[in-house]
Amino acid sequence: MAKYVLKRLAAMVVTLWVITTLTFIMMQAIPGSPFNQERNTSEAVQRNMEAQYHLDQPVYIQYLYYVKSILLFDYGPSIKQPSQTVNDMLGRGFPVSFELGMTALLVAVLSGIVLGVFAALKHNGIIDYLAMTIAVLGISIPNFILATMLIQEFAVNLKILPAATWTSLAHMILPTAALAVSPMAIIARLTRSSLLEVLTQDYIKTARAKGLSPVKIIIKHALRNALMPVITILGTLTASILTGSFVIEKIFSIPGMGKYFVESINNRDYPVIMGTTVFYSIFLIIMLFLVDIAYGILDPRIKLHKKEQ
Repeated sequence: MAKYVLKRLAAMVVTLWVITTLTFIMMQAIPGSPFNQERNTSEAVQRNMEAQYHLDQPVYIQYLYYVKSILLFDYGPSIKQPSQTVNDMLGRGFPVSFELGMTALLVAVLSGIVLGVFAALKHNGIIDYLAMTIAVLGISIPNFILATMLIQEFAVNLKILPAATWTSLAHMILPTAALAVSPMAIIARLTRSSLLEVLTQDYIKTARAKGLSPVKIIIKHALRNALMPVITILGTLTASILTGSFVIEKIFSIPGMGKYFVESINNRDYPVIMGTTVFYSIFLIIMLFLVDIAYGILDPRIKLHKKEQ
């Protein structure tokens, strides 16, 4: 297990280096300077500002400064808001984005598992067809379209929920729902198919022959094995939810990282763009790593397979 963890850590470092390097290359590929949009500043002032952010240096020197900022976790001040550092923006925005993302993930996992279990237990029945119809719709409708529909119905027409900001539990309902529906649908379909397969296994038939109650069979024997595929996609779903929250945050005017990231792209604020990208890359890589480790702990077959290799 220790060898497996070390390999995964090495892969994480390589992955992070590739992502950060590609981000730097893409920023360099954008023509012009971020200070060209400042119409009222002279060329001398622009040159001084470029020197302050090392944009007047050769590309390889800029890259070294970039790597240094990553290693020190100090991305410097924002270009468009020099009074604020990128670290300050991350400190304010990430907790909000994390709260939204984790709430949506929790709702998606719990509701998706419940929906999938009921669909499997009522296979080919009305509940099964209804659950899978909901799942298909959830996968098919993009979250930004769903967010617009939710605002129109519950905030504009019915006027029972607020449409924007992030100041109370009521403000969390619509963005959380918009963000959770798609992963919920994926988990429901995966839980249903996995549970249907598990219920045909010999050990389930043995448990039934022993006279165990259906509830005990499902909870103690079937569900644990049926949820293994769900655990494997939790890392990917977490990445999808946290990156998808950028659009949702913009739609609902939530003061999270999505707000800063979208504004930084519009303003070509290089430190914010690269700082946000690197920060989220580190976070998502760690989440995927933890899911891999958890899967290896929960499923002994993974350990056995690693030993055989």
